[in-house]
Amino acid sequence: MISVEPFDKLGRFRNDWLNARHHFSFGQHHDPRRMGVGALRVWNDDEIAPGQGFDPHPHKEMEIITYVREGAITHKDSLGNQGRTEAGDVQVMLAGTGIVHAEYNLEPTATRIFQIWITPNKTGVAPGWGARGFPKGQRDTLQVLADGREGRDETALPLYADGAVLAGTIRAGQTMHQTLAPGRVGYLVPATGAVTVNGVKVSTRDGATITGETELVITAETDSELVLVDVAA
Repeated sequence: MISVEPFDKLGRFRNDWLNARHHFSFGQHHDPRRMGVGALRVWNDDEIAPGQGFDPHPHKEMEIITYVREGAITHKDSLGNQGRTEAGDVQVMLAGTGIVHAEYNLEPTATRIFQIWITPNKTGVAPGWGARGFPKGQRDTLQVLADGREGRDETALPLYADGAVLAGTIRAGQTMHQTLAPGRVGYLVPATGAVTVNGVKVSTRDGATITGETELVITAETDSELVLVDVAA
C-alpha cells in the first residue's frame, strides 16, 4: 500500500524567518492521523531566512538527521562540534543522553532543509554529531547516507535507531528498483521532481507512506531528487 499526503495538505508554521511544513504532528500542529511512521517521528520541510536559524536548544534520546536541499546549514553544539553542511549533503546529530545545539543559515540566500527525527532503539548512549557528502556523481540509484539497521552500511553515518536515510537523483524516464525488507515501512519525499512508485504518483515535496511493499519500482516523470527513510513498522 502506498498512501500519498500532498504537500499542500501538510501542517504549516510561519514566522518572520522560518517557513515550515510538517509531514507529521509537530509543535502546535497536531493531526491524530499523522503521528509518524514506525520509528520515524518527525519530517519537517523548513525554509530558513538568511542570517537566521534555531538558537541553542536541548535534545535528548532522538536521532536528528538534516538533509540540506538548498543553501547550507551551520551547526554548533555543546560538545564543541562545528560544521557547515551544504545542499545535497546530510548531517546526523545523535542526541543520546543530552546535547545542546544551534542551527543557522549564514548564507546570503534562503536555506531549505528536511529535518528528520527517528526514535532510537538504544538509549543512554553518548551524544554525537557527524556529516557527509552526497554522492552526486551517482544517478538513478539511492545511496545510504545514515544507517542503524542490522548489518548497517559501514560507509554511512551511524544511527542508534532501526532505520536508514537514503537519497539519490533519477533522470526523467529512468527507473530504479529499491527493496524494503518484510516488516519494514518506507517514507519517500521527492525534494524535487515527480515520480511514480509502483504506479502511484508522488510529486515534489509530497510524502508517500509505503507499507506492505517489499519491491519498489520508482520511475521518474521529470529529473528528480529523492529522500527515503526505511524503518521498522
